[in-house]
Amino acid sequence: MSEPYVPFPDAIHWFELSSDVPPEIVDWLLEMGSMTRRFEQFCAKVSVTPQRECFIEPDQLSKEEAEQLPPSERYWLREIVLFGDGQPWLLGRTVIPLETLTGPDQALVDLGTLPLGRYLFSGDHLSRDYIYLGQQAQHWARRSRLRLSDKPLLLTEIFLPASPVYRSLPASSISKPKND
Repeated sequence: MSEPYVPFPDAIHWFELSSDVPPEIVDWLLEMGSMTRRFEQFCAKVSVTPQRECFIEPDQLSKEEAEQLPPSERYWLREIVLFGDGQPWLLGRTVIPLETLTGPDQALVDLGTLPLGRYLFSGDHLSRDYIYLGQQAQHWARRSRLRLSDKPLLLTEIFLPASPVYRSLPASSISKPKND
């Protein structure tokens, strides 16, 4: 029996300054290495359940996504839930222009239950242009534009309440989103 589809949330508020985010959270959101590896320090098993994997047309991108990726005829979309010891820790959305899916990087369309970080951080051809910090309702989020052999992809991650990201925060910081 498959898991029910969890739609990726809209309306992430992106912060201009990292000082708008509690320092304990900034440390997690600005992680430059593999988030999968960092999560593995807090559980026995990290697993991924794909929610949606398909090619999409340019008009199916959000305005923000379209502004951060080069124009393409199609994009590979992968939405997942990442679990730590069976607890949902992260919603992930990866958008990859067709032009990025060349050579060995065609494997990105066949990741299935493999965490994206396992693929991305297994070689030495990865760089990161930026990380934006944000919040969606009470959940912290980040967005990165990564490059594989200088070819872009966009990764958005929303950290769910069971995630270790929240373990060092006072309860009052978890339940109240910041306002503009």
